[in-house]
Amino acid sequence: MKQNTYIFIIIVLTFILSSCTRSQEEIREGPLNQYNNKPIKELEEETVDPIIKLIEDMDLEQKIGQLFIIGFNGTSMKPWIKDMIREYYIGGFILFKDNMSSIEQTLELLNSLKEENKNNPIPLFLSIDEEGGRVHRLPKSFLNMPTAKQIGDINNENISFQYGKILAKRIKALGFNMDFAPVMDINSNPKNPVIGDRAFGSNRDIVSHNGIQVMEGIRSENIISVIKHFPGHGDTSIDSHWDLPIINKDIKELKELELTPFLKGIESGVEGIMIGHIMFPKIDNTYPATLSKEIITNLLRKELSFEGVIISDDMSMGAIAKNYTIEDAAIKYLKAGGDILLLCHGEENPIIVMERIKEEVEKGRITEEEIDEKVYRILKLKEKYNISNDTIQKIDVQSINQDTKILLDKIKELKNQ
Repeated sequence: MKQNTYIFIIIVLTFILSSCTRSQEEIREGPLNQYNNKPIKELEEETVDPIIKLIEDMDLEQKIGQLFIIGFNGTSMKPWIKDMIREYYIGGFILFKDNMSSIEQTLELLNSLKEENKNNPIPLFLSIDEEGGRVHRLPKSFLNMPTAKQIGDINNENISFQYGKILAKRIKALGFNMDFAPVMDINSNPKNPVIGDRAFGSNRDIVSHNGIQVMEGIRSENIISVIKHFPGHGDTSIDSHWDLPIINKDIKELKELELTPFLKGIESGVEGIMIGHIMFPKIDNTYPATLSKEIITNLLRKELSFEGVIISDDMSMGAIAKNYTIEDAAIKYLKAGGDILLLCHGEENPIIVMERIKEEVEKGRITEEEIDEKVYRILKLKEKYNISNDTIQKIDVQSINQDTKILLDKIKELKNQ
């Protein structure tokens, strides 16, 4: 893109960010707004929207880059990561435990990603799976948090909210802006090898009530909460990291159990939902949920009226990798209605998929208007949470651990009552 176009985009984004700082009440209002599912051309006729103008001045490569959150190996910036930022305009990154050896190193790594992205007008999603319990990624300097199951057993609204708030404070202090949490799965299958105590319980009301409060606690710190794994991973006996789970339930049965927490999340205004790699043959006997238009578009978008950003579970997991090439799966996901592809492993995977998406657009199998609608939802979310490339220079771990200790003492007190 030419230099004058970059300058224009920077001016527009500066306007967006400077005029859109939100209070926490505004952040918690509900679905993004009435525009999210309308075609770009129709939006232009109705309102002057700076995000639309921004999208109009992006080239196809920049738009495609926004459709990705990717992972990488190591604890420091690598040349290929710089290329993903400079040449491929990547939308965001996810960090895991192996990426974080200490608080100082993690802060430096996240700052380096932001610094590298400063020449790009659109800031990065910096995401993490920080659920508490056994799914925790942060350095050991932070105190351990209880499992979701322990929070569900207490079933106290204030405890659940504070639990989410502390999860968010930890990652916010380091520079993250998105948490793939909480888990909204109902652990209804005792043989489930992957959910277990990551769920708030086996009762839909307990999962819904506590999950929503944790979500609200996360959002209260201006961190994006992405609930997972739609439409429900609780009644599985196979771990989707290794193979494809199958759940033989129809829509009516899902509505009676699995879908309840997600519907409550949508009603509470959740902005991000992760799709799980699960097969529901009574709903779609061809594709798993991640690749299913019946589940993503017809069920989640239309029937449940979700207007936010849809994110895939890691597309390099066994459930997908054993059955599809990464590029074929990615295209099916996007055509089914998904917005962001999560690719946690494989340096070559993002470029392979990006090239395939570009090819699909050039051949008319995916329209640029479809890409624009996905990018609109993504940029709207970045705008809503006032995401920026600003770096963080210091972190008060002691203060956060003090807050954590207060919560842990309260949990212990309630358990002993």
